[in-house]
Amino acid sequence: MNTSLERGVFHLVLIKPSHYDDDGYPLQWFRSNLPSNSLACVNGLAEDCRDRKVLGDDVEIRITAQDETNSRVRAAAIIRTIRRSGGKGMVALVGVQSNQFPRAVDIARPFLAAGIPVCLGGFHVSGTLEMLKKATPEIEEAAAMGISFFLGEAEDGRMDAVLRDAWAGKLQPQYDFLDNVPGLEGAPVPFLGSDEVARTHGRSSSFDLGRGCPFRCSFCTIINVQGRVSRYRTADDLEKIVRANHAIGISNFFLTDDNLARNKNWEMCFDRLIELRQREGIAVRLRVQVDVLCHLIPGFIDKAVAAGVDHIFIGLENINPDNLAAAKKNQNRITGYREMLLAWKKHPVVIVAGYIIGFPFDTRESILHDVEVIKRELPIDSIYFTNLTPLPGSEDHRNMVRDGIWMDPDLNKYDLNHRVMHHGRMSDGEWDKVYDEVWERYYTWEHMETVLKRMTAFRSNKRLMTVYSLLFYRDYRRLYACHPLEGGLLRIKHRTDRRPGMPLENPVAFYARYIAGEIMRAGQLALTYWRLKRMMERIWTDPKRFEYTDLAMTPPEQDSAGMALYSETRGGAEEVEQNRKREAGRAARSIAVVQQIVP
Repeated sequence: MNTSLERGVFHLVLIKPSHYDDDGYPLQWFRSNLPSNSLACVNGLAEDCRDRKVLGDDVEIRITAQDETNSRVRAAAIIRTIRRSGGKGMVALVGVQSNQFPRAVDIARPFLAAGIPVCLGGFHVSGTLEMLKKATPEIEEAAAMGISFFLGEAEDGRMDAVLRDAWAGKLQPQYDFLDNVPGLEGAPVPFLGSDEVARTHGRSSSFDLGRGCPFRCSFCTIINVQGRVSRYRTADDLEKIVRANHAIGISNFFLTDDNLARNKNWEMCFDRLIELRQREGIAVRLRVQVDVLCHLIPGFIDKAVAAGVDHIFIGLENINPDNLAAAKKNQNRITGYREMLLAWKKHPVVIVAGYIIGFPFDTRESILHDVEVIKRELPIDSIYFTNLTPLPGSEDHRNMVRDGIWMDPDLNKYDLNHRVMHHGRMSDGEWDKVYDEVWERYYTWEHMETVLKRMTAFRSNKRLMTVYSLLFYRDYRRLYACHPLEGGLLRIKHRTDRRPGMPLENPVAFYARYIAGEIMRAGQLALTYWRLKRMMERIWTDPKRFEYTDLAMTPPEQDSAGMALYSETRGGAEEVEQNRKREAGRAARSIAVVQQIVP
């Protein structure tokens, strides 16, 4: 007798979709680079639902979590598994971004045809409906297919109702929680099993300590989905995350907080990690994202490094103050860039900066000039470039829809690696060309040698990490035509998974080209690595290695007058003058306070 049928089994299949490459194949790797925090969060919530037996004591909830960037979605096999144990189940498409929406809908088709309900959530549907207040054609089409939508965040017991409805065969067309963001303190924590984490490069998992952002960047979707009021996990929550992962041998993490420095619990969380390291030997390595003002928070950088932070993502976005103002990124002040970077460089960390191409005041000439300024004057290790993109859910997208301005209709291109709109000062061809050029201009062999010399002179021990960072950001877009942040180890392609509407290729031609291409790319990656490693070894064995210095390593107060960052960028001189006035105002107020205290 089938005990599964007697007891009742409900399959919850969590899938984080990938998106199609330019040839129409899902972007997949043997080992992906960045772990999915959306998948970890929803999986943690699902396990909590299972443990609380939300479908009743006589129903077993079986959870499968799959990130398509590192594993193939085999719909037919999943359908057979669900049918063998009674046919009850649901597919949840998790954390679907705009560029992943077309692929997510294609994944849903065979499940819907088999009578298995599908629920889709993530930034695309949540952001689009929040900002436009109506469904767009692709959302209407997906709804007509029978896809249910989950809007907002799933904490605070919100998954319970979805699972109960799916179990009863009454999944609702829409679950809308956009107007009520949940608290995170004490909520079930993000977690993925060892099998899922093993499919990431370096066995890395992910979690968030806070959501929401107080800033108003017009290109951002976070503030319109997660809100501008920040919410936080506690140090106890963090310890629970670390211990759960330590139990399965995981110690590397990517924190997805848009800005960890704005977390009011940062010090308690760092102290807890330091305590776990010192008291129990439970040590973690963290990749985090911070803003350009984090160095002004007393003790933040020192405690971050002591807690395990050794890889920093910083959103410079631009060095043109007019562009920053146009994007409402007023918190970024170029006068503090080098000071902030040098504060981090007192410690052994690798710094990766994000930079956006296509702001209103950009031209091809100004962009290439600014890249040279960055190379000369800012101690950044690696930089990744993105195209300014009107992401659905952002203020920019809403305004362009309202004004009837052209945007590329193919959502698959909204990955920040493709141009999807026109520019007021550059032709489409110029924009496309300069986006290729900035990668080439930054990652010259000469400049990569400079980066390694700086790293050595700073007495950092991150030799291999710096080499890998340069290799990764230099070669992945060049060799794989994808953004490096979407890269991984060994590209995987399946001929029959091609995007609908594109013809299936001849098997012999497809696999011959695929295998030959992977061999060629692996060889080029190995060659780049070999050259960088030899360069690193030569620099490291130079007796005068610690004597190296350049402008980027010089404190700004010692040479601010000669910095092109201030004198040759649009609005740079004005920014310096405004900064001088702010400092003078603060000094005057301090003097006034002292005069009141001391007669």
